[in-house]
Amino acid sequence: MGQVADGAAPANAPASELDAGDSSSEPQSRGFLGRIFEVFSGTEAEPSQEAAPAAAMPAPAPLPGMGNLRKMRVGDVALPKVEIVAVPVSISREELVEVFRAQGYSRMPVFKDTLDTPLGLVHLKDLALEYGFGAAPGRFSVRKILRPLLYVPPSMPIGVLLQKMQVQRIHMALVIDEYGGVDGLVTLEDLIEQVIGEIEDEHDEAEGGFWKEEKPGQWIVQARAPLKEFEAEIGVVLADAEEEGEIDSMGGLVFMQIGRVPARGEVIIGENGVEYEIVDADPRRIKRLRVRLPGVAPAE
Repeated sequence: MGQVADGAAPANAPASELDAGDSSSEPQSRGFLGRIFEVFSGTEAEPSQEAAPAAAMPAPAPLPGMGNLRKMRVGDVALPKVEIVAVPVSISREELVEVFRAQGYSRMPVFKDTLDTPLGLVHLKDLALEYGFGAAPGRFSVRKILRPLLYVPPSMPIGVLLQKMQVQRIHMALVIDEYGGVDGLVTLEDLIEQVIGEIEDEHDEAEGGFWKEEKPGQWIVQARAPLKEFEAEIGVVLADAEEEGEIDSMGGLVFMQIGRVPARGEVIIGENGVEYEIVDADPRRIKRLRVRLPGVAPAE
């Protein structure tokens, strides 16, 4: 869909060239994606994967690999609608800056009235270039810096969407349900992670370490942090004897305690009073969490 006019957003609108400026930020993408596209011609062998153990728990997320491009659908990787951070077209410049600062994203959908009537996306770079760096103050309008979004069905293979994003140079898509409403959101990074694994960028916590102490009794922890090592660090046993035999990581500990993947922002309180606040997660896995010992007040 190009820049959508006010009103309901059709699901099959053509893309625009407005997002062309992003190509310079990914100079290696064509070579990398060219190899990925070989999957569809059958020239790339699929990596073997171990059979998932039969258990009562939900099946684990597929291992990263080229085969996921054909096996997985957009609906498998999309961020659910309730977790989408979007802004109304009537937002002020100060409010928009604050949302970008609080959420840490570089792109966000823009809507009129509700998220089911999307207009496009706003990019932090465009906001900075148009209204930052000492630019003369003037009347602000998000419409002036809107970029187009892609609109795709949940049944589309992720490899097909990856090709569309590469060709049309649009790195965010909204998932549209059968009634034309918004059902989820997918970014280019979400798709690439299904092939090469989790991507850590310059904003991710503690390069070279699994946790960082924010203040006494409170840590930011990578979900893949080894459970026993973190327990030794804080001097507190977090898992009981039965759990310790089945899990190895902090993310696995939280998943085991509630039996599902928690949403971003959710707080889980263990039986021992330890709080686990989900800092970053997607529909398939936990990425980072904040661990707070009993008696430690949360930050304002």
